[in-house]
Amino acid sequence: MTSPDPQPLRVGTLRPNQLLHTYGVGAMADLPNLSVIMQGLDAWKVEKSTEIVEERLLAAVRAKLGNQVAHLRLPPYEQETYDPFGSWAKVGVPVQLFPTWLRCSRCNRLGRANFDYFELVPNSARPDRNKYVHSCKGSGSNRPPALPARFVLACEEGHLDDFPWQYYAHKGDVPESGHSLKMTESGSTGEAANVYVTCDECGKRRPMSQAFGADAPINLPACRGRHPHLGTFSTCGKSTRTLVLGATNSWFPMQLRVFTLPLADDPLEHLVEEFWDLLLLFAGLDEGPAKELLVKQNCWSELEPHGLDNVWRAIRARAARGTASPPTRTGEDLSIPEWEAFTSAKVVTHPDFTTQDEPVPSSARGWLHRVTLVPRLREVAALYGFTRIDAPEWEVRETPDSRRAPLAEGDPTWVPCAELRGEGLFLRFDEAAVAAWERKAETVLRARQRLIPAHDEWCRRRDVDPRGWPGLRYVLLHTFAHLLIRELALDSGYSAAGIAERIYATREGVPMAGVLLYTAAPDSEGTLGGLVSLGRSAHLGHLIDRALESARLCSSDPLCAEHDPVVHGRLYGAACHACLFASETSCERGNQYLDRALLVDTLATRDCGFFSAIPG
Repeated sequence: MTSPDPQPLRVGTLRPNQLLHTYGVGAMADLPNLSVIMQGLDAWKVEKSTEIVEERLLAAVRAKLGNQVAHLRLPPYEQETYDPFGSWAKVGVPVQLFPTWLRCSRCNRLGRANFDYFELVPNSARPDRNKYVHSCKGSGSNRPPALPARFVLACEEGHLDDFPWQYYAHKGDVPESGHSLKMTESGSTGEAANVYVTCDECGKRRPMSQAFGADAPINLPACRGRHPHLGTFSTCGKSTRTLVLGATNSWFPMQLRVFTLPLADDPLEHLVEEFWDLLLLFAGLDEGPAKELLVKQNCWSELEPHGLDNVWRAIRARAARGTASPPTRTGEDLSIPEWEAFTSAKVVTHPDFTTQDEPVPSSARGWLHRVTLVPRLREVAALYGFTRIDAPEWEVRETPDSRRAPLAEGDPTWVPCAELRGEGLFLRFDEAAVAAWERKAETVLRARQRLIPAHDEWCRRRDVDPRGWPGLRYVLLHTFAHLLIRELALDSGYSAAGIAERIYATREGVPMAGVLLYTAAPDSEGTLGGLVSLGRSAHLGHLIDRALESARLCSSDPLCAEHDPVVHGRLYGAACHACLFASETSCERGNQYLDRALLVDTLATRDCGFFSAIPG
């Protein structure tokens, strides 16, 4: 991170994937003495930002934001050196102060950072230690620091603002000249009921508890439509909600993810195809000038291991074929080409995508069609917006555009992304077995009585199109994936939060029934081989048997088994934290659409589980 000053210096470090998951554009982050917000893409300097070529993902982002999006880029970065004031210290993601209201840590004085009684004390050698101080006691470095105020305002349309301290303290009757305020606490719990805002001028005193709950709409002003990360205001007028500084519901990312798929069998041909929009310019040049320019391009670092002569021959061969690049699918069917790659009869050996066939365990041959090990996998994720207060609906494509906060003041021409590498295990269910189970009377009855009505009611409450029902086979596959993640985490050496899922269920008329469990990490942890080794038939059969056995009984039964999603307003049936729920980094649907009863017999159901009729 870098400050937005004319001569900014790096004040902290974040990993690229953190800028997509936790501290992306519009999110707040804590420094030792300040709270800051990540600025919009207009303020980012992309000279030190590496462009990522992933056409399928770019097409999906364009479907969301428009065809003006031209690039996917990693966050700006330059390697550190021994010079603390070198160029590397000025490269990063720009931030600015937010909230702008501060409170003295000694006398509890409350005011804006630009008020006369607060002073910024910079530290050029350690910019992360920049702080505001108050001269209520002491002098020089002994003055008490001023800390960020604890509360901010937000609305469901993604706007964020400073808490209206003067408005709130004076119950909407804001004095013409700002009165001096203090924020004090009684007791040691830190609850809002024990936090008070007091006016020194008129003596008014008000607890912060009235800014929360049912009283909040009448005690808080309407939203001003502020986007502090962009420095803009717009027409809004929605009801506002008080958030505690650092609350997890202040920022939810909206992302699109794809796996890198081979564009050609040969690794060099794949790279030439990937960078063809650039390499096409060299095909018409003479060999000497072309080679001189080729080694100066950003993509040369990936092409170099294949040798300059081989790269040149591959470019000329690609130009001679004169065929168009492989068609790029739109953002609505990202899973279909991935399904085709995982189910292909051809074994793939590629630096970013490697597959190996593995025999199906004997105990699973009645329902499991194929096992594919994926020793190498590359996932690219792009951030195209964010929400506040409420997380994006699952899936994010169903979230109304009005709730999506923008990344830039205008239409963005690029979006930030992160690439992660890992390994995976792909299981393809037998299509005939799944289709027969879907037609089973007990299965249909379970869906019509419990799951589908619960889905329709959940969508009605959130103004979401109920046609997004993913289907019974999705619930089956999703529940199975969660069970297997728990078992794999016990034996693989990875934490359960480090294993993610991708569910492939019938979509757009393409019959699919498969589960991919994979690790994706920004370092070598995701490629240690533990997941692939457990996919061998000697281990996989036992893991599946243990997972299904654990699904029959939950420590929260009978409450879990008898859970009615219609009554409780949930999108899951027999599922809870004790048996199925996974971490946010693992589940693609936020622990929705889960039901043990669709897999095995439970205390409350019989004969509707997929594995109930499977021999053995």
